[in-house]
Amino acid sequence: MRIGLITPEPGHPLLAATTALLAPAHSVEALDPLARDNPARASVLADVYLLKSRTPQALDLARDLERRGAPVVNTAAATALCQDRTSMAALAQRAGLPFARTRTVGPLAAWAGGAAVPSPVVVKSRHSRRGDLVARVEDAAGLRELARAWPWEPVVVQEFTPNSGWDHKLWAIGDRVFAALRRSELAPGGRGPTRPLPLAELPPGWADLVRAVGAAFSLDVYGVDVIDAGGGTPLIVDVNAFPGIRGQTGAPEALAALALHRAAGRNRDPSL
Repeated sequence: MRIGLITPEPGHPLLAATTALLAPAHSVEALDPLARDNPARASVLADVYLLKSRTPQALDLARDLERRGAPVVNTAAATALCQDRTSMAALAQRAGLPFARTRTVGPLAAWAGGAAVPSPVVVKSRHSRRGDLVARVEDAAGLRELARAWPWEPVVVQEFTPNSGWDHKLWAIGDRVFAALRRSELAPGGRGPTRPLPLAELPPGWADLVRAVGAAFSLDVYGVDVIDAGGGTPLIVDVNAFPGIRGQTGAPEALAALALHRAAGRNRDPSL
């Protein structure tokens, strides 16, 4: 099989470990979305492409490959949707998922000028990306201070739900679910270490909830950030397409198996 990695960072731990598993019997080729002589533009397509990048160039490349009949994991459409927290919340609501109530307010400075903050809220960049804005705001003074630092940032606002201060980082590769606990960036002191979490220690139904997110968002490799809203009640606060899934035993094996499964499915389809 021929597997393409759409990424500027083929040395990422998850991709590097997956490549090591596949390379003895299969061809694995990294495709930098910014490269002008990208081999993905050639006439011969790989059997499957793994989209581990969210840049506009990577999405354009993935769309082009999809138009030409190549399977891409995750699709460009599913990846792009997870970058827009307004669309993300709307889809989750339609699917009946327990997603944090989210409203879109536009540029932060314009909203902060007349906004009242009767209780703590979480302010996030509307467009999810590395280094985006995620902050807890206690009052109008705190909101104005945040707006001075991010005046033109389009944002969404979520009600703050009291919790333990630990985020459940849940990931899926196909049907395989992985879990960890991470001290929330909204907790006093900011983001802390990530701790392994056996699936058996998740509250009942949480692993199935992760799979339901994948089905609703048409994702194969994804992350779901969940907080315990009390008594094991899950509240989803974010969904990510193809996250790093670092340090999870079995993740490279699951990704290699998924890539081969999708590649085999393409080769069995007589229309391709």
